[in-house]
Amino acid sequence: MSYVNIRQIMTRIILVRHGQTAWNVESGERFRGRTDLPLDDTGLAQAQALARRLADHPIAAVYSSPLKRAVQTAQPTAQRLGLAVQPLPGIIDINYGDWQGLSHPEAARAYPDLYQLWLDKPHLVTFPNGESLRQVRRRGMAALKEVAVRHEDQAVLLVAHQVVNKVLVCAMLGLDNSHFWRIRQDNACINVFDYQDGLFTAVLINDTCHLISDR
Repeated sequence: MSYVNIRQIMTRIILVRHGQTAWNVESGERFRGRTDLPLDDTGLAQAQALARRLADHPIAAVYSSPLKRAVQTAQPTAQRLGLAVQPLPGIIDINYGDWQGLSHPEAARAYPDLYQLWLDKPHLVTFPNGESLRQVRRRGMAALKEVAVRHEDQAVLLVAHQVVNKVLVCAMLGLDNSHFWRIRQDNACINVFDYQDGLFTAVLINDTCHLISDR
């Protein structure tokens, strides 16, 4: 009997959350969603630290949410690698609808029951005139798998948002959206998953070592 050694084809997904904006800091935190915010000075420094961390990685393509904060996070890494930042609409931030721009206290006062449901059972929430986590997961995973198939046997970088990343990490780990609050995604964090034979394997989740060493 003869055996044929078939090489396994694998795609490495490097999923990053964008750097800090004025609406990410505790004193000014708001529901960001589709508001097109730029990085603040800390966020720009985080993007540079990310670029230094990934400079030696054999990344074949860089994709980003179309929003400015994600593109600005991706640009330094893309420039170091001699690549263009390609927009990927499927990983744009969640549409918070009527909550967009509200602070957490404002949302709690205006929508007390829905705000409590968001804290307790986020998978059951659809934001007024906005999206649900289920909708984010559907479009986000479709975009992720499209990129994975397009770049078989390569590494790709995707820069997205906290909600999008939390939902994608849940999906790649085989968890439903009820586990949303159990996934942490700090600004400019790195997640690494390998995609092979239709399955994702976690390598890193919420890694911020490049930011700690940069302080």
